[in-house]
Amino acid sequence: MERNFAGIPDAYAAYEQAKIILQSIPYDGTSTWGKGADKGFEAFLDAAENMELYDIEMDIEVYRNGIHMPQAWQDFDSPEKMFHTVYHNTKDLLRQQKYLTFFGGEHSVSIGVIKAFYEHFDELTVLQIDAHADLRPAYEGTPYNHACAVYDASRNCNLVQVGIRSMDVGEKQYMNKEQVFFAHQIYGHTAWMEASIAKMTEQVYITFDLDAFDASIMPATGTPEAGGLDWWTTLNYLKKVFACKNVVGFDIVELAPIENLHAPQFLAAKLYYKMLSYKFSNHAK
Repeated sequence: MERNFAGIPDAYAAYEQAKIILQSIPYDGTSTWGKGADKGFEAFLDAAENMELYDIEMDIEVYRNGIHMPQAWQDFDSPEKMFHTVYHNTKDLLRQQKYLTFFGGEHSVSIGVIKAFYEHFDELTVLQIDAHADLRPAYEGTPYNHACAVYDASRNCNLVQVGIRSMDVGEKQYMNKEQVFFAHQIYGHTAWMEASIAKMTEQVYITFDLDAFDASIMPATGTPEAGGLDWWTTLNYLKKVFACKNVVGFDIVELAPIENLHAPQFLAAKLYYKMLSYKFSNHAK
């Protein structure tokens, strides 16, 4: 049965009327600990269908801009096949003059999306909000592993990393520490928000790994990490980014549902909807 995001009326979900594309990529081929990110999108949709659609903070019902969900990109038989399909399909979507958003799947799905975006937009910043550095050139025999999610971005565009608190020592050589805002450095402070935004170019793509959140509020990820971001700090930061920069698209990845624990998918659904509200409010660029 076909579903609309959050159960919105067909008139707001039709491709012709929709300003927003929500593309699912339910791939979980390279995750190395907890599996289940390929089930994240369905859990996310279940939660969204039970979410209020009026945003109190922004005084907006953002779904009225139209949110269309195409067929999922799935059934890849290798990481290489996944990357090439996602990359070429994203290039096609970018020609359609819609606002593109993506939902994983594990973080490897972002590699092809980001490559298509930095080829399309001049001087693009990729803002990675994540627990992990994800800067390995290759892992387990492929450069298209979730542990390599932003290595290509680090070589080809302006990468800003926020919330990092887990990495391999070998990733240090690929990291620009002037562009990294580690979790232990930003805890309890707010000046880092403006400092990180100052390092961004005008056009920004956000890749948001849900394990950026503290595991106490987001345990349903492939590799949860203690010491993460809280809800209101994250929203405050995202609101500033959307207000100060032209956020040209974003993805949310790594929701791996836990049976009989529903709060994480409600958080993911709310996060997605808040990001749209920030983008389409009168205060956004």
